[in-house]
Amino acid sequence: MSAPRNDAPVLELSELHVRFTVPHGEVHAVRGLDLQVARGEVAAVVGESGSGKSAAMLAVLGLLSPNASVTGSVKVDGQEILGAPGGVLRKMRGGRLGMIFQDPMTSLNPVLRVGRQLAEAVIIHQKVSPKQAEAKAVELLEMVSIPNAKVRVRSYPHEMSGGMRQRVMIAMAMANNPQLIIADEPTTALDVTIQAQILQVLARLRAEQGVSMVLITHDLGVVAGLADTVHVMYAGKVVERGPVDELFKRSEHPYTRGLLDCLPRLDRRDADLVPIGGMSPSMQDEFVGCSFAPRCPFVVQRCREEEPLLRPIATTEAACHLSPLPARMSPVEIGARR
Repeated sequence: MSAPRNDAPVLELSELHVRFTVPHGEVHAVRGLDLQVARGEVAAVVGESGSGKSAAMLAVLGLLSPNASVTGSVKVDGQEILGAPGGVLRKMRGGRLGMIFQDPMTSLNPVLRVGRQLAEAVIIHQKVSPKQAEAKAVELLEMVSIPNAKVRVRSYPHEMSGGMRQRVMIAMAMANNPQLIIADEPTTALDVTIQAQILQVLARLRAEQGVSMVLITHDLGVVAGLADTVHVMYAGKVVERGPVDELFKRSEHPYTRGLLDCLPRLDRRDADLVPIGGMSPSMQDEFVGCSFAPRCPFVVQRCREEEPLLRPIATTEAACHLSPLPARMSPVEIGARR
């Protein structure tokens, strides 16, 4: 493989397609995804379950199930890694690419002490002795603010709280100074107080280490607190993307607006919460027109016939024929249009 390019994005996906062969046909989970992550950037990928966000990132890491097929391009530091030999991907995983999985209890080995698991992650990628690796494990636990790290390094996963286990996963992802961390719903199973602590750890590591991150989540509160840019996925494609502040201030895709309207707001306590109507589409179907059209309160005939493409709208990019969108409608008006 060629040497990394310093001017290249840390991660660049182009026309990425992920398909799964299932007994009743084929699930087209990711449909032509384009995404770039710059150095030092935190890019959030948001959307409902089944939108393709996790499948896309597992394709980057080469961790999809055997019934998956992937086409397109995946570049890390300008180097194409899609279709690379297994040895190359294994060296990259845990090295240049770190991963924080959603459920640390199922990701950590229950019969090994956390210190040994951290030490193994170091030994695999660095030429160090077991003693040096054990010392590094203590340093890693201290780095993610686990108290009394010299004692906790000898704990088994079940002896730790959910928040501490997630910190161990973050420490493992950072063990070999990665350039990019992919965090898949890193705060989902945690209570609000622990979520805030985990986000503080990630923000501090980003500031101190300069690591880039892809944050996979459905929690827009997490996005607002940590991300620089947001990529909103629906039915396997990005339907809107842009800087986090601008996208929250004025979203230009009906789906993004629907996600934001589902959130309670302290500055608008009298505002009604408006759920997104309908159901997510089946990813075994091939779409004609806009995939969000059956659920969209603004839909017109063109939406059902012609697929919209991402295009610049004010400060974001949106895949919508009607953008810029009209002003927000009341729940009564939305209900009437549905």
